[in-house]
Amino acid sequence: MSMLLSPDGVEALWHEAQAAKVAMSVAAAAAACIIAAALCSYYAARWPRRPVYLVDHAGYKPGRAHERTRAESVEHYRLTGAFSEESLAFKKRILERSGLGDATHLPASLIKVPMDICLRTGMEESRAVVFGVVDRLLAATRVRPADVGVLIVNSSLYSPTPSFTSLIISRYCLPVDVVSYNLSGMCCSAGVIAIDLAKRLLQVHLDTYALVVSTENITINSYLGNSRPMLVPNTLFRMGGAAILLSNKRVERQRAKYRLLHTVRTHRGANDKSYACVMQEEDELGHLGVSLSKQLTSVAGDALRTNIAALGPLVLPLSQQLRFVGTLVLRRVFGISVKHYSPDFTLALQHFCIHAGGRGVLDELERSLNLSAWHMEPSRMTLYRFGNTSSSSLWYELAYCEAKGRVKKGDRVWQIAFGSGFKCNSAVWEALRTIDDNVAAEGGNPWAQDVDVLPSA
Repeated sequence: MSMLLSPDGVEALWHEAQAAKVAMSVAAAAAACIIAAALCSYYAARWPRRPVYLVDHAGYKPGRAHERTRAESVEHYRLTGAFSEESLAFKKRILERSGLGDATHLPASLIKVPMDICLRTGMEESRAVVFGVVDRLLAATRVRPADVGVLIVNSSLYSPTPSFTSLIISRYCLPVDVVSYNLSGMCCSAGVIAIDLAKRLLQVHLDTYALVVSTENITINSYLGNSRPMLVPNTLFRMGGAAILLSNKRVERQRAKYRLLHTVRTHRGANDKSYACVMQEEDELGHLGVSLSKQLTSVAGDALRTNIAALGPLVLPLSQQLRFVGTLVLRRVFGISVKHYSPDFTLALQHFCIHAGGRGVLDELERSLNLSAWHMEPSRMTLYRFGNTSSSSLWYELAYCEAKGRVKKGDRVWQIAFGSGFKCNSAVWEALRTIDDNVAAEGGNPWAQDVDVLPSA
């Protein structure tokens, strides 16, 4: 003890402390370098080697003859004679609480009494939607069909033979070497899956365009039974579709609206509860429909958390990432009971396009992501004006942001979609230019005639 208190002992202790301090500094610097290298590798693996540009997109808007109010829809259900009084009352309650407005669209086959549900009328609906949006998109972009090198169509529950891709190739005389994919069975998340597939294909097929078409068929998938889990989707889904033109041509950067930054796909099908929460099946009387589990909201929440855990490091500021990791370490490593930290995505993303599946899911995501009413407005307005149009709803929402003049150069847009299986998929875009609100007058924007009656920005 006397030696430690001597001048020589104090000096030795001081040198040991300085050496430890230097060692700690070196270790911290090394750890920082390792983390930085890991993050760089992670970002490099996620970032497309070749830029993928969104030249333009178009949404389908049926004519006024297809519009039906909620009351008219319930009365029409009654006239079909297919539903019990209890089911009609249930449908009415769903419509009143769903967030759908009084001007959503139904195909001609379902407006008739009796309904005309067959392959012929189903194809008539799909032809009107698919050809309608592709015609508008090609006219707006002035791209020749012969220049399209990649074609992807997604339609979940209706997959005819020949396929939708063959239908488009035949109609527009696409080149014989066009790379085509027809996606089915992936429900409302298929639109982002199609974008991710197009991104990957544009890394290997050089100097070309990719045409992506997202749609769903309402005619063929109408449920005419009285099982409540199947009545919900049958009441919410409406007619719609979208076409998107992507390119890896450098020259297209000058006029393109967006650049694709990230796509993140999450699939929780290994979990039995997630796998079975959205199922196409027959009821006790043999009527085919899509059944939704009561656990859908919680399953969607779990899938979202998994998805944003992968997306967060790609888009969030470092401060948000460190706070998130810190609380995670305290909870899981040290067992300290601290409140779970939800990152603030509004610090990195300006616009949120969340699949307009229903008011309940939108309410849950607004709470989970701590979003404002302004951020949720595109999704809620799309649900109100167009209903649940499945995988194409994300593009109605993006078109809404454009029609309102909200998208400025450098803004980032987050598209979030959910689907059977259960899947949660994300796409993040960066605006390459300010999208003037005059775009609402262009033919490809489905909000063109509604812009004057939209809520103020």
